[in-house]
Amino acid sequence: MIIRARTVVPMEGAPIDNGAVVVNGEKIAAVGRFEEIRRKYDGEIVDLGEKILLPGLINAHCHLDYTMLRGKIAPHGSFAGWIREINAQKAKLTEQDYIESIRAGFSEALRFGTTTIANLTAFPKLVGAITEPIRTWWFGELIDVRNPADANAIVNEAVEYLKPAKRWGLAPHAPFTASAGLYARCEEIAAQENILLTTHLAESREEMQMFRDAAGPAFDFLKGIGRSMEDCGRESPLSLFVRTRVLTDRWIIAHLNELDAPDFDLLAKAPKFHIVHCPRSHAFFGHTPFALERLHALGFNICLGTDSLASNSDLSLFAEMRELLRKETRLVPRDVVKMVTINGAAAMNQGGLLGVIRAGAYADLIALPDASGGDVFEKTVAFEGTVPWTMVNGKRP
Repeated sequence: MIIRARTVVPMEGAPIDNGAVVVNGEKIAAVGRFEEIRRKYDGEIVDLGEKILLPGLINAHCHLDYTMLRGKIAPHGSFAGWIREINAQKAKLTEQDYIESIRAGFSEALRFGTTTIANLTAFPKLVGAITEPIRTWWFGELIDVRNPADANAIVNEAVEYLKPAKRWGLAPHAPFTASAGLYARCEEIAAQENILLTTHLAESREEMQMFRDAAGPAFDFLKGIGRSMEDCGRESPLSLFVRTRVLTDRWIIAHLNELDAPDFDLLAKAPKFHIVHCPRSHAFFGHTPFALERLHALGFNICLGTDSLASNSDLSLFAEMRELLRKETRLVPRDVVKMVTINGAAAMNQGGLLGVIRAGAYADLIALPDASGGDVFEKTVAFEGTVPWTMVNGKRP
């Protein structure tokens, strides 16, 4: 199959005017100018007309479990208070509610041009009940704050449910809800199974207060439910994580919103894991400004996610890109598009296979309207609405 578009954006190198992509099965066989491709290759020609053809977008941090919580929780003055509210909402839901929520989330993500998603699920046993319409990494989100003695059993049970999936990983929730033993077991299995790990870290001011100062609403809340607070009052969340974990590029770290001056010295020396920023969820909570420039200068790969609809309005990565550009005026649109393509692929250990249009990459593609001249990356970021044409793994969904 030859797919022709007004502009093809490989993400590596310059956009190609009157470009074409050859798709053979689930992979891309060639990319170039339409005239040259047509001379070299036979097959059905799909002419998309006046459109921009891009790699499918990659959402590097999402919780599809909570799609049904859109608009249920108002912006909150306390992160611990928000946790209480989301727990109250979750208590009303059944397994079938969660299955329907995940399915609805997949459908919405696909409409917004997402073809790969890192989905954290608190219910690994539901994974087998869901057919994924896009390329999905299922991360079992694990918490043992009330029962740390059961850490190994919690992880082992999740692994049994997740292993039948094509792509899976483990997500110890955060240092304030997952014990050191749970993190260690996840790291052990990740090394054995060659899987990815993800976690929430340094997300809120209250998390910083808890670990560094042994104070604040999160400290009081977690102490009140019986968490041991022996790890509090000495260092920042990042310092605790760096000191106690085995850091590799297997780790995808969500947020890193709250960092103090010594944290940046630690990061300068630390192995380079991947970082996911969720701009609109960040705005919802009113977190400290994200240190994008400093983290990038230190050599970290930064990609974007939507987080959950308990703290966001939809699953559009286009809206995330616009929010980031609004906050980070030094960025240019091409850099932001890279964060939902090339950078996301690197975080998923899929560099050269996803997030690009090149021979040998997976045929995950989206097409956007291109009715006028101008910079294709500006037009990409500005796009709103439903993506009119999508291909996942060489097939139209």
